[in-house]
Amino acid sequence: MQYLQEFLIIAAIHILAVASPGPDFAIVLKQSLRYGRTTALYTSLGIATGILVHVAYSLVGIGLIIASNEDYFTVLKYIAAGYFLYIAWHGLRAKRPVIADPESNEIQPETVSNKKAFYTGFLINGLNVKATLFFVSLFSMVISPQTPVEIKLIYGIYMAIATAIWFGSLSYLLSHQRVRLQLMTNGFWFERVMGVVLLVLAIELLMSDFKVITV
Repeated sequence: MQYLQEFLIIAAIHILAVASPGPDFAIVLKQSLRYGRTTALYTSLGIATGILVHVAYSLVGIGLIIASNEDYFTVLKYIAAGYFLYIAWHGLRAKRPVIADPESNEIQPETVSNKKAFYTGFLINGLNVKATLFFVSLFSMVISPQTPVEIKLIYGIYMAIATAIWFGSLSYLLSHQRVRLQLMTNGFWFERVMGVVLLVLAIELLMSDFKVITV
């Protein structure tokens, strides 16, 4: 019963966090509109795998070391901001899709490898400094120190699966034929908007003064 109550609290906090607009949502929207369902789903799997990285270093205490050391945290912050800027740059340069058949208004599809899509999602989530703070806080302040490592691992696996389901469902919805046909012609505007969002997030990271967690 003790672990069930703890799990329900973690599940509620996690779903609020994962449903909040951020870099994960921005990249899934971009991938869905430009490349389609398969690419978006692989990106979603990459995001979920990134969750496992946060869980892993939180379990062994490395996350707390990073979050409590200003130098380590600053390096991670700049790496994350740099990657966000890289993705934002490509989003801002998005162009109107090529019309393959003017009569049917069919759009010429673009492709990207599943491997690249996976790593894009993985890096977006894995380098997210806010996610680092979230998981370190979760494992050090919300989850009881007396909770066995096996139970903590179950919590982590659940959050990865829940993240995959959430973004997988979002990918499926955004890449549904009717939805995509409505959005795709002017989808490059959405990409540019998402580019702006990621640009703002990158600037926010660079300008922010996160308080490190004291041990």
